[in-house]
Amino acid sequence: MEKLRVLLADDHAIIRDGLKQILADTEDLAVAGEAANGHDLLHLVREQAWDVLVLDISMPGRNGLDLIRLVREEQPRLPILILSMHHEEQYAVRALHAGASGYLTKESDADLLVHAIRRVARGGVYVSDTVAELMARGLMPTTNELPHTSLSDREYQIFHMLVMGQGLTEIANELSLSVKTISTHKTRILQKMAMANTSELIRYAVAHNLVEAGDL
Repeated sequence: MEKLRVLLADDHAIIRDGLKQILADTEDLAVAGEAANGHDLLHLVREQAWDVLVLDISMPGRNGLDLIRLVREEQPRLPILILSMHHEEQYAVRALHAGASGYLTKESDADLLVHAIRRVARGGVYVSDTVAELMARGLMPTTNELPHTSLSDREYQIFHMLVMGQGLTEIANELSLSVKTISTHKTRILQKMAMANTSELIRYAVAHNLVEAGDL
């Protein structure tokens, strides 16, 4: 049986090695390519054919949501499974709206990961019950929309980095943007969410399960 070619994009070598070991025990899946950053990922997507992409949402230098859209432009039919350290409430719905075929956290067991990869590789969609409920809520009309849903993808990314304790300079360096740009984003985030400072953002994020209190 010819194995499905999996392209793995994650900046942590230990994660890539672990996934390769998991898929080595399957009859139909194999990691045929690896990328540690967005630049390498887009190069591989352009140069070769793949059956499925397993992508970390937190890649260095580029917003993972942007990468989903860029991959979609290059290879519209390439299934994308997000494998992320972030809990589903934080990024899953945004990733699926950007064009991902599924979302899985790195806390998931090996059997579930293999199942999800196979499902999206065959043209299906993988979402947990939690994500399905989040998406269903998003389809329901409401006059009480939560403030963070009004943020753009970039603003939401910076919002999440702020509540995780990263400073403006650190965020700017990680995203390859100027400190002034990050400061402007922060101001807009506070305005859109009607909050005065980062402490209020943190309390909001914990209250709405957008970050784990133990991670702070």
